[in-house]
Amino acid sequence: MTGWAWTALVLYVVWLGAAFGIRTLIQRLRTGDTGFRRPSGAQGSAARWAGVLFVAAFLGAVAAPAATLAGFPVLVEDAPVLYGAGAAITVLGIVGTLVAQGAMGTSWRVGVDREERTALVTSGPFSYVRNPIFTAMGITGIGLALMVPGILALAALAALAVAVELQVRIVEEPYLRAVHGRAYLAYGSTTGRFVPRVGQLGSAARNPDTT
Repeated sequence: MTGWAWTALVLYVVWLGAAFGIRTLIQRLRTGDTGFRRPSGAQGSAARWAGVLFVAAFLGAVAAPAATLAGFPVLVEDAPVLYGAGAAITVLGIVGTLVAQGAMGTSWRVGVDREERTALVTSGPFSYVRNPIFTAMGITGIGLALMVPGILALAALAALAVAVELQVRIVEEPYLRAVHGRAYLAYGSTTGRFVPRVGQLGSAARNPDTT
């Protein structure tokens, strides 16, 4: 189990470094801006809670393999097939995250600035789902939880799921509707939220004049 815990920790650190460290550097070199935006909204708002839960999820994902290395038990012992599947899923999530970030180009952001307008990206993985980066992050989280299936890993995965739902449904989608109007509604009517064909915006989006 120790070997799998080390593998999970290394993969997670690689993911964090590539998805946020290297990606931030690329964004800075291209645009002169890091792409990071502070959570907006009042204390206790959905945006603030999403930010808190993202931090909790990231810290929990580090703590989970660290706890396993420290001797804390996992929920499923002696399951190398499960751990191996988790490693494969984690690698898939890491690659998916980087591909989706690359597809955003200079429109890549972490967070939302309501006064800012960026291009609506609808190509590459965004032609299938509206939030492929979050989908890939979820896949990564599932993979890590399978590699070290303990309470901390499951809690981190739950925190990530809630954070993503809050960020997408309450923060980002209203912002994109306001900024891109009918273009976003038409795009959303043919693409799923996180999974292809699941979470499309519906018939009202195809005919916004009827609402």
